[in-house]
Amino acid sequence: MKPLSLAAAAAFASLAVAVHAGDAPASPVTGNVAVTSDYMFRGLTQTWGRPAIQGGADYTGPGGFAAGLWASSISERSYPGGAMELDLYASYGRSIDDDWSWRAGVYGYVYPGADLDRAGLSSRSFDTVEANAALSWKWLTLKYNRAITDYFGVDTEQGYRGDSKGTGYLQLDALIPLGAAWSLALHAGHTHYTTTLAAPLASGARDPGYSDFGATLKYQLAAHWSLGAGATHATNAAFYRRTSSFLDAGDTRNMGGSRVFVMLQGSF
Repeated sequence: MKPLSLAAAAAFASLAVAVHAGDAPASPVTGNVAVTSDYMFRGLTQTWGRPAIQGGADYTGPGGFAAGLWASSISERSYPGGAMELDLYASYGRSIDDDWSWRAGVYGYVYPGADLDRAGLSSRSFDTVEANAALSWKWLTLKYNRAITDYFGVDTEQGYRGDSKGTGYLQLDALIPLGAAWSLALHAGHTHYTTTLAAPLASGARDPGYSDFGATLKYQLAAHWSLGAGATHATNAAFYRRTSSFLDAGDTRNMGGSRVFVMLQGSF
């Protein structure tokens, strides 16, 4: 892991322990730390298939407001010059009745130090901001996310026909309890880009849009620790099967496809 990522995760771990030790059980602040064999985001690996260390903190207010931050180590091959993804988010939601609820918010992805100029291209940040809205029924949640900036730097500088503002991600998630210690999370999503490549890849693909699916089985080891194992699959193999690293065009990786991961997570 990069030193910056380790330092960030250590800071989050310290915060989580402090929250657990110093606050009452009903504290509105919670923390989390995790180690995962592969950081998967919407069906695509963010660590080039390698492990990641992660952590964050969340605040939940009594009136429906919530906010938080979260960080993970990432790969410079996908984010040249970057070692960490830092997420900042806030939302507001309310219950409709005993079964239904809604929530709307803003989510920002920040990549300190990452820029396309580190790959010999014109300067361009990967930072992204999305607006989102979700409707939940019991253990099911339907959520729509829409980019209000370019989507992770996708624009003409990366060879696309135009900018990617307005790119949307629609997802359906289910969290199913299987007993006192077991739970199953199911996921399906689709990313629709507002632009395509100006010139096709060697495979002939131009459109980066794709669907992704996932399932994660989690076992509660103790009061604050859980172990999970999951599998994901992303479509559009013609576009993602041979993704080139920004640091070396000859270094390619299947960013999507079918993948498995394991994760140890603590919550405080």
